[in-house]
Amino acid sequence: MRIALIGQAAFGESVLNALVEGGEDVVGVFCTPDAEGRPLDPLKAAAESRGVPVFQFRRLRDQSAIDTFTAMNSDLSVMAFVTEIVPESILRAPTLGTIQYHPSLLPRHRGPSSINWPIIQGESMTGLTVFWPDSGLDTGPILLQREVEITVEDTLGSLYFDKLFPAGVDAMVEAVGMVKDGSAPRLAQDESQATYEGWCRAQDVVIDWTRPIREIYNLVKGGDPSPGANTTLNGEVIGLYRASARDDEGNRAPGEVVEISSEGFGVAADGGTLLIGRVQPHGSRKLGAADWAESVGLTAGARFGS
Repeated sequence: MRIALIGQAAFGESVLNALVEGGEDVVGVFCTPDAEGRPLDPLKAAAESRGVPVFQFRRLRDQSAIDTFTAMNSDLSVMAFVTEIVPESILRAPTLGTIQYHPSLLPRHRGPSSINWPIIQGESMTGLTVFWPDSGLDTGPILLQREVEITVEDTLGSLYFDKLFPAGVDAMVEAVGMVKDGSAPRLAQDESQATYEGWCRAQDVVIDWTRPIREIYNLVKGGDPSPGANTTLNGEVIGLYRASARDDEGNRAPGEVVEISSEGFGVAADGGTLLIGRVQPHGSRKLGAADWAESVGLTAGARFGS
């Protein structure tokens, strides 16, 4: 098959490498334009190193992008990490259609931050879907799905890089093989089970220290490393990372610093203590929590959320 790949970043790079190394004929790569002062997109770099033509358009909805894509006469389009709305004229151009990776078990968690929200909402299972995109947002028929466990310790970073990323690359290669041999299904999504969430932004992960400890813990994990669950100290915003939680009881005020150690510091919440190992003061880089605590003179009894 003549395959056109649309994507970006390390995931797009890995999918490209896996397809080429598996003997597939990738005839073109479409990725985002170069950003001044930023490193070259890994997908573009991999394509150039393999002699695969690279095409870069700010908007795939522009007629020039549509015309370029259509002229490739591809059999299949593979979308690996695509964050913009791709026009139907591109989706339908390949003779066998287009398949796309999405890091959730569709129809649950449609939308752009589908890895953050299952963690924040305290779910124990998520997964990935390879589907046939249509004019809706993550609404097309399902080709295949794989479940992935969300452990108590999983953060956004660990869930993606350790689980959904490698499983996703394998799933994309498997899906391409199924399309090639004619065994790829088109299973309608169950709209009664559909959920949608928008981008997970900093304002969505502001900590309310009166909430239960496990709810706060999930919020911090779901925002680690991005966008970073945050709170305030003396009116200054600070991001919290590398957290763990301890269930305990005590007459402590919500947000009160109850301990400081060489590993970081602990903050009281309803039913337990949130232990913080890394912080990011507003406008600064991330720092070890213990070093930051020493630098600002943090003491037991200080109150976050103030």
